[in-house]
Amino acid sequence: MQGACNIKSNDQVEVIAGKDKGRVGKVLRIVRGKNMAIVEKVNMVKRHTKPNQANQQGGILDKEALIDMSNLKFICPKCSKTTRLGRKFMDDGSKIRFCKKCGEQVEQ
Repeated sequence: MQGACNIKSNDQVEVIAGKDKGRVGKVLRIVRGKNMAIVEKVNMVKRHTKPNQANQQGGILDKEALIDMSNLKFICPKCSKTTRLGRKFMDDGSKIRFCKKCGEQVEQ
């Protein structure tokens, strides 16, 4: 079941559960259908690859694997704390995200 998620690509997040608990990274990609994300240098797995055009050598490569969104917490760029995000509509009808701790608007 998917819920509304305020985390987007290029957000700074902290892992709050699992083997990489406490690690901080930037969100590279969101997979909405699975409610998962790929975070830079978090949840690294080994991938055995054959030589191809992109990778002439082949071998064992390290790459990021999916991590569940419920295990991620947003880091506010203004107050540098892990926080939840709120959403509200402005007078002109646009929707913004804001930090629940400091109340500052988070840039889209």
